[in-house]
Amino acid sequence: MQVVTEVLNTDILIIGGGTAGCLAAVEAREKNPQAEVLIIEKAHIDRSGCLAAGMNAINVYMNPGETPESFVRYVRSDAMGLVREDLVKSMAEEINAAVKRVEEWGLPIKKDPDGKYSPRGRWNIKINGESLKPIIAEAARKSGAKVLNRVIATNYILDGNRVAGAYAFGVRENKFYVINAKATICATGGAAGIYKPNNDGSAHHKMWYCPYDTGAGYAMGIRAGAEMTSFEMRFIALRTKDVISPTGTLALGFGAPQVNAKGEKFMEKRFNHVGGNGAPTPYRVYAPTMEVKEGRGPCYMDTRHLSPQQVHDLKASFLDMYPNVVLFWASNEIDPSKEPIEIQGTEPYLVGGHCQAGYWINTQRETTLTGLYAAGDVAGGAPYKFVSGCWAEGIIAARAAAEYIKSIKPSAVSDEEIEKEKARVFSPIGRHEEVGDGVAPREMEERLQRVMDQYAGGVNSFYEMNEERLQVAKKHLQQLQSQKQYLMASDLHDLMAAHEIIDRVDVAQVLVEHLIYRRETRWPSYQSRLDFPNRDDFHWLKFVNSVCDKTNGGVKIIERPYQQMVSGDRYLPR
Repeated sequence: MQVVTEVLNTDILIIGGGTAGCLAAVEAREKNPQAEVLIIEKAHIDRSGCLAAGMNAINVYMNPGETPESFVRYVRSDAMGLVREDLVKSMAEEINAAVKRVEEWGLPIKKDPDGKYSPRGRWNIKINGESLKPIIAEAARKSGAKVLNRVIATNYILDGNRVAGAYAFGVRENKFYVINAKATICATGGAAGIYKPNNDGSAHHKMWYCPYDTGAGYAMGIRAGAEMTSFEMRFIALRTKDVISPTGTLALGFGAPQVNAKGEKFMEKRFNHVGGNGAPTPYRVYAPTMEVKEGRGPCYMDTRHLSPQQVHDLKASFLDMYPNVVLFWASNEIDPSKEPIEIQGTEPYLVGGHCQAGYWINTQRETTLTGLYAAGDVAGGAPYKFVSGCWAEGIIAARAAAEYIKSIKPSAVSDEEIEKEKARVFSPIGRHEEVGDGVAPREMEERLQRVMDQYAGGVNSFYEMNEERLQVAKKHLQQLQSQKQYLMASDLHDLMAAHEIIDRVDVAQVLVEHLIYRRETRWPSYQSRLDFPNRDDFHWLKFVNSVCDKTNGGVKIIERPYQQMVSGDRYLPR
C-alpha cells in the first residue's frame, strides 16, 4: 500500500470531535481568535461520540436552590466518599453558563408556563435533544476551527515530557498525518468493548456506550507515560433488556420503581435507610444483580401505573435519544402500562463522565504531560459530568490551552520518529499482504472480552472478582500483548479495527492492575472484591493512580491522597 505522509501545523489540536471537543474548539477560538484550532475526529463531528443519537435531558444543571458546593457534596456521597472535589467544583461553576450558551445555538430546552427550565429530578432539566450533536458541531465549524473527519489518532508526538501534537491516519484515504501542535486537548471519550457485551454475534455492538469509543485517548496517554487515575471505578449501566435503553427516563421521568420477579420493591428493602432510588448510583445495578444471583430474578422497571397519555409521553421522550426501544415495543406488542419492562446490567465500561477513570489532571485540566489537556469522559477524578459537565471541561481546557500557547514555540519531530510510528501504524496491512496469515482484529477482540468477562468481573460473573481470578486475567493480557504483533488488516477499515483492539488491550492491562491493587469494595458491582467485601475508609480513602513505563510496558501504581474541599458531609478523610 502506498501511503502519503502529510505534515500539518496548528496551534491547538483537539483529538475527538464529540461534545467536549466541540465546546473546546469554540472556546479556544473565542479566547484567542488568531489561534489555529484543528479537530480530528474518528467519525464525523455531526454524529460522533456517545451522544450521536441525542439526549432527552441535561443530567447536570444547578436548578434553583442548588450551588456548586451542594453539587460537590452530592457527587462525593454518590461516589462513596472519594472524588476530586476541586475538579467537580470547578466543573459545576461552568455548567449553567455552558447550557445557556448551547441553548442560544439552538438546543430546545423544555420550559414551564413561567418560562423556567423544566426540571427532571434534582439535577436534571428536560430537553428535546435529538439534534444536540449537529447543533454543537455547527457551532464548532462557525467558530473557524478546522475539522478533519474520519481521521484516527494513534500516538502523541513527544518532546521530552511535552506533548507536541499527534500522529494519525485516515480511514477513507491512504494518508499518515503528522500534526504538530503547541497544545493538545484530548477529548476522545471513554472505553467500550473491553468486556464481553450482553448481546452476542451480529448484535455485539448493541450496547450502552458508543461501541466506537474504544479507549484511544486513555491508551495514548498510557503509552506516553501520563499518570492515570481510578480505572478500577468502572461504570455499569442499568438498562432495559436486549434493547439497552435508559432506565433513568423510566425512573426519574415517569416514577417507575424497580421490582423483582415476586413484585417486591427490593431497592426499598435493601436501602430503606436512604430510600429506594436515593441509593448511591453503584447500588442501582448492584441490587438487581444480587436479586438475580439470589434467585429472585428477572427484575423490572414497574410501569404498570402509567396512563395512556403517560405511555405516549414516555415514547415521545425516548424518541429524543433512543427511538429503537419504541420500535421494539411496537414490533413485540409491548404495552408498558400492562407489563413491566425487564432490566439488566450492561458489561463494564471505563467512562470518566459517569465514574472517574481517566487522566490525572489539575483544575485547568492539564495532565501530567506538559501541553496536554483532557476533557470529558477521558478526564479522570470528576464523575457525574454527563453532557453539560463535558461541555464545562472542554471550556476549561480550552481556556488554559489558549493561554499556554502564547509562550510556546512549535517543535519539530524527527524523520526517524515519523517513520517509526508510520511503520507501526500500517504494519497490520503489510503483514496481511506479505504473510497472509495472522490474527484478525475481531478474533483478538473476542479473546480479550472473554478473558475480562471470566476473570476480571464481567456480567457473567455478576461483576465479582478476587485476587486469583485477576491474576489469571493479568497473565492472559500479557499473552495478548505479545500477540499484537500478529494483527493483520486487509484495508483501512480493518486497520482501524486493529488499532482499536491494540488500544483496548493496553487499557485493560492498566485496569486489571488497578483492580488488583484496591483491596476493598468501595463501589459494589463497579468494583466488587469477593476477598475484600467491605469498604475500608481507614486504609483506602485515597486514589489509586498508575504510570506505564514507556520502555518495558510495566505498570507502576501510585497512591494519591484524598483532600476534602467542601464541608458538610459525613465522609471525612482519616
